[in-house]
Amino acid sequence: MNDKSLAFLEKLLDTPGPSGFETAAARIWRSEAEGFAQEVSADVKGNSQAAINPGGSPRVMLAGHIDEIGLMIVHIDDDGFLFFSTIGGWDSQVLVGQRVIIAAGDGPVTGVIGKKAIHLIKKEDRDKASKITDLWIDIGAKSKTDALSRVRVGDPAVLNAPMEKFPSGRIASRSIDNRIGAFVVLEALRLLADDPPSAAVYAVATAQEEISWTGGGARTSATSLEPSVALVVDVTHATDHPDVEKKQFGDFKLGGGPVLSRGSAVNEAVFELLVKTAEEEKIPHTIAAAPGYTGTDADSIHTAHRGIATGLVSVANRYMHSPNEMVDLEDLENAAKLMAGFARRVTAETDFVPQ
Repeated sequence: MNDKSLAFLEKLLDTPGPSGFETAAARIWRSEAEGFAQEVSADVKGNSQAAINPGGSPRVMLAGHIDEIGLMIVHIDDDGFLFFSTIGGWDSQVLVGQRVIIAAGDGPVTGVIGKKAIHLIKKEDRDKASKITDLWIDIGAKSKTDALSRVRVGDPAVLNAPMEKFPSGRIASRSIDNRIGAFVVLEALRLLADDPPSAAVYAVATAQEEISWTGGGARTSATSLEPSVALVVDVTHATDHPDVEKKQFGDFKLGGGPVLSRGSAVNEAVFELLVKTAEEEKIPHTIAAAPGYTGTDADSIHTAHRGIATGLVSVANRYMHSPNEMVDLEDLENAAKLMAGFARRVTAETDFVPQ
């Protein structure tokens, strides 16, 4: 990965942006897009989009959600301790002892997640899992008034876990799920910028996927764009680490290339064109079975409007929904290359109606 793209990725990953509060990360995404896209815009839902050849046909949507899981302050007690709920799905065990960044109105506020010390916990309770209700955020406030001078109820927070680069070409970050999706779709658009395809290609950084019980930004952006075909990029569970059953979850490795889902929300013609593209461009890839709900924006997009032919491209990710999710940079590059190659192969004659 070149230095420019890596610097963009790091800035994107390190910027707080939990579901419903993605604006700071979205601004960075749009600013990068303005360097090469022909159209860049945002909508009331918080989605951002950038286009190459917007007057072309048909219309191709590349979607990656830009939000991350986080926390939200729900109560401030008289001593200035902050009690919180979750934004998205957390394993509460990974929160214990973490540092946080609260996106407060006057700027970021740092804090730590507190829990009763083990010395003060009854022996019979020490092996029990901590619950969110057992935890709080301490910003070093001396009183409720002191705390309220810096934060207020409803402020979001994220874990203070900036991107870490490893010599092996892998990175760790709290926001890989799925800030890397927004990164990949924009990198795919960058690859198309110098030699635009016949299709109109829209990269979309969708909002609120982690809490998208009603479809989130993916459904609204797909309904607005009315694409003929959409590719969603998200993360999937890597199964190349200890204590995971490949016979149950599949065999997906960091560095193994994009993971192409088949079934469920995925249009079969889109899947076959993705495989063809990968084979012709010699992009390593694996296939994932998706017999039911995928848990990605694909579920919202393929039923949007009057139905949209949809494909799902995933990147293997270790330690999902933790402070240190891990991916391989080469997988990000190959996912972008695959999506760009797919877009180049879509023409007005391409038929996505299942046969």
